[in-house]
Amino acid sequence: MRWYFHKLAMMFGAAPRKPGPREETDAARDMKRLQKTPDEAKKRKALILHEMEYPLVSNKWKYARWISIIVINLMFVVSFSWDVQLVEGAMTASRFLGFHMADPTGALQVMLAFKQVMLNLVIGTVTVILIWWFFGGRAFCSWACPYHLLAEWAEAIHLFLARRGWVRDQVFHRSLRVVLWFIFMGLALASGYTVFEYINPVGIVSRALIYGPTLALLWVLFLLSIEVFFSRRFWCRYICPMGLTYGVIGTAAPVQIRYDLSKCVHEGECREVCLVPHVLEVTKMGYASDTEEFIASDCTRCGLCVDACPQGALSYTIRGLDKVI
Repeated sequence: MRWYFHKLAMMFGAAPRKPGPREETDAARDMKRLQKTPDEAKKRKALILHEMEYPLVSNKWKYARWISIIVINLMFVVSFSWDVQLVEGAMTASRFLGFHMADPTGALQVMLAFKQVMLNLVIGTVTVILIWWFFGGRAFCSWACPYHLLAEWAEAIHLFLARRGWVRDQVFHRSLRVVLWFIFMGLALASGYTVFEYINPVGIVSRALIYGPTLALLWVLFLLSIEVFFSRRFWCRYICPMGLTYGVIGTAAPVQIRYDLSKCVHEGECREVCLVPHVLEVTKMGYASDTEEFIASDCTRCGLCVDACPQGALSYTIRGLDKVI
């Protein structure tokens, strides 16, 4: 239980660490000893060298996510442009086939700003919470958020420039977004305005796609330029309160990313591609508390680590059914 709470604490800024003696199972301890034997170490090094010489590149889950983001956001565009009334509103607040949908962070700000509980917002929030609780972690971010797709492309440019030594990634403490979450909620309560929504790139991009571009897109371009030239995934990693809220919602979800210690060669390719690499510290030698673990709730469920691992040590699974997706 202590190890579970540590994983939850990582979402609020706690540093990853190795499990203590009481947090580690006997099976994990035995497997770690086995992996450190000379024969196993030799096999592991041979596998890593083979992977480096003959890399296996998979983009299965990346392209699946891109399709998901495009289709979800196209539903808003088509519904408005052709008056289909399939989806009304924008990504932060909408109605789908008449059912209210509301982003939990935005809905809380509205109720704090107006200082009253609104039934439609409560219904919409509960609906969204149930959906994203099932998929777990910050799945909304990587499977539905329109800004996430733009930020992913900006990250690719950043990495291209970084490989040539032209830019460096400036790292901030992850607890910054926790502080900002409370600041934005406090501003809504004190001012009577949903201050965050004025700078929220998720809502800005969504409304621009549906209703047409506005000057607010200059703010989005500014954020993307920061992510290209200054700090990799700056908004999603350190600022966005929506991601923090969804992470809390998806803490104990049915859909999980499962880590299998017996298949891992600890080469670290998964951490290199991860948006939130602290959740994959468990893949480092000695960091797993059991032979099988579920990745921490700050995980975006993007599947990049699953694509990157040729050994199959990471996989999507439905918790309780022991079913690999």
